[in-house]
Amino acid sequence: MNDPWMLRKRVLPQHTDHAGVMWHGAYIAWLEEARVKALGEAGIPYASLSAEGLEMPVVKLQIEYREAIFHGDEVLLESCLLPREGAKWPWHTRFKKEDGVFVAQASVDLVLVRFSGSKRQVIRKPPDYVFNALKNLQLGPNSSN
Repeated sequence: MNDPWMLRKRVLPQHTDHAGVMWHGAYIAWLEEARVKALGEAGIPYASLSAEGLEMPVVKLQIEYREAIFHGDEVLLESCLLPREGAKWPWHTRFKKEDGVFVAQASVDLVLVRFSGSKRQVIRKPPDYVFNALKNLQLGPNSSN
């Protein structure tokens, strides 16, 4: 597997439930932030996709929790875009605490969709600039794109 894309986060009060444990919905927000950040670093800001009428909605999401994350913990998200499966672009993300303990992992499948008025069309052959950016994502941040 190639080097993962990294996002470092700290669990803040708004990420937790009343007991100070990270709320499950915060994981989803962090997953999206990690993907959008990586896409921009690979050469295509998400805003430019949207300006072209393209979006990448989630069609499948699975999170496996291994250990609780608490208010104040620093967490490293390590994300990789896996090889495309038909129209799906699968991501895998591992959550690690500051001490290196692996606390959760997630699998997220996205599809590329073009919005035109009220119509939505799944794009199986992305425009070249999008395809190239997604291939760069698969190679990882330390590749010689």
